[in-house]
Parts: sequence; C-alpha cells; structure tokens
Amino acid sequence: MELSDILKKCDHTLLGQTATWAEIQAICDDGIKYSTASVCIPAAYVKQAKDYVGDKLAICTVIGFPNGYATTAAKCFMASDAVENGADEVDMVINIGWAKDSKWAEITEEIAAIKEACNGKLLKVIIETCLLTDEEKIQLCKCVSDSGADYIKTSTGFSKAGATFHDVELFAKHVAPHVKIKAAGGISSIEDAEEFIRLGAERLGTSRIVKIAKGLENDGTY
Repeated sequence: MELSDILKKCDHTLLGQTATWAEIQAICDDGIKYSTASVCIPAAYVKQAKDYVGDKLAICTVIGFPNGYATTAAKCFMASDAVENGADEVDMVINIGWAKDSKWAEITEEIAAIKEACNGKLLKVIIETCLLTDEEKIQLCKCVSDSGADYIKTSTGFSKAGATFHDVELFAKHVAPHVKIKAAGGISSIEDAEEFIRLGAERLGTSRIVKIAKGLENDGTY
C-alpha cells in the first residue's frame, strides 16, 4: 500500500493537555500538506483551526473525553457546540460504567442523542477496548450499529492500551455494514497501519504516520 493512501485514512491527532495553538497550527499544516483525513484536536481549538484551514482540511474533535462519564445532556451540548464552531467530525466516549452495568439500551440512546446533536456531521464512538471483555465489545458493536453513528473507535489513547489487531477484527465481524471502524492509540509503524487497514479499519487515529512521512521525506525516499 502506498504511504499516501495510508495518510488519507489518518486522523492526524494532538490531544495532549498542554497542546498550544502553535502546535495545533503545525499539525493543521501537516494535515493539509500530507492530505490526511482530518486533524483531531481539542474542542477549545476547533473554531480557530477551522478559521485557519477553511475547506482545505476536515476538523475532528473529541467530547466526553477521555473518561466518558459526563451526562448525556453535557455530551450533547459539547457535540452541538463543536459543530457550531466548525467541527466536521466528532469522536465521543461512551459511559464505560454503563457498559460494565450492561446498560446497553441507555448507551444506544445516548449515542443516538449525540448523533442528532451532531447535525449531520460524522460521529465516531470510542468504546475504550482495553477496559472491556470481548462480550462487552460485541454488545457495544450492536449499540453503535443501532444508534445511527458512523464509526466505532477502539481507544482514546489515554487509558491502559490502544488499538489491537484482535479488536479491529472483532469489530469487523460484529458491526452493521454501515458502521466503519477507526483504530486509534499506539499505531507506530507503516506495517501496523497497513495491517489495521487490511483487517477493516477505515480510519487510523495517530500522529506517528505523518512523522514517518516527514522522516522519509527528509531522507529523500518519499
């Protein structure tokens, strides 16, 4: 697979608590230069970033992040606020405690409410696979499928572990055909990126693939 094709599936990501505007601006520049699918940035920078990039690049942000235990009303406000500020895509975190309590109907209803609050923009649902059993992951595949969301996503990158090949393979077997898959967290090589895509991931949440592209560019091999 060509590196350019991998980059087109990357949500070039910067979500650290100390992220500055200069750093956000730099990843926006990278996103435009390397034609990434989007940049995924903190909500506080969405309006500034959208004003900066215009229609050259999709802006993605996160809500209920990284723990997922804000109220549904709060998450809906965060989603609508992000979209009003110019977000093209929203990545939400489920209430993981509800998953442990098997509150599948409540989870589905919350995702559906947030999808409505996104006003037609893409919604990706982070289920934080490293905290779940396979049985819980399968149930959440159904919740996401029934909710009207666009993507199921493995991880925030802020918990014990990130994406695994096993989880993407499990998703591919259990989500509805309209639900796409995003692998995120710990994707550190071209080989891993290719394998996640082969297993069914349509998006990759990572900053390292752009860094690899830059390195190859500096070496004259890209």
